[in-house]
Amino acid sequence: MAKDFNQAIIMGNLTRDPELRTTPSGQSVASFAVATNRSWSDPSGEKKDSVEFHDVVAWGKLGELVANYMTKGKKVLVVGRLQTRQWEGTDGAKKQRTEIVATDINFVGGASDMPEVGSSASSSSEPTPAKTASKSAKKDDVVIEDMGEGEINLDDIPF
Repeated sequence: MAKDFNQAIIMGNLTRDPELRTTPSGQSVASFAVATNRSWSDPSGEKKDSVEFHDVVAWGKLGELVANYMTKGKKVLVVGRLQTRQWEGTDGAKKQRTEIVATDINFVGGASDMPEVGSSASSSSEPTPAKTASKSAKKDDVVIEDMGEGEINLDDIPF
């Protein structure tokens, strides 16, 4: 018997700054929306465009990173699963929302779009290997050097 599969992958721009909240149990959750654009030509050759808006939630450290580093207009790649929530509104009407629950978020763009540290975020507990400087490093590569165990002086951070 085949397993079911629920995965969403989108890349687009944030339509608003992420909103970070904390649940009563202390868990962080960020919510934001991503707009994806699509262009095509109709049968007569006329170019058409459309936009889809996707609600996204990111839990825990992943949500905190998104809230700290992302702002409206920034390009982001989101991987997650679709989930539909249902509730009753204050007017008694039943409401529902389908959203992407993010499991991995990558900040997309060049060095001018993002700070030097935190170029990608993941909900995985495994640390991701740092990119190291080399002769083949491109301008947009992120280089993270081990600063040791000492304190970080916030005045030394260039952003």
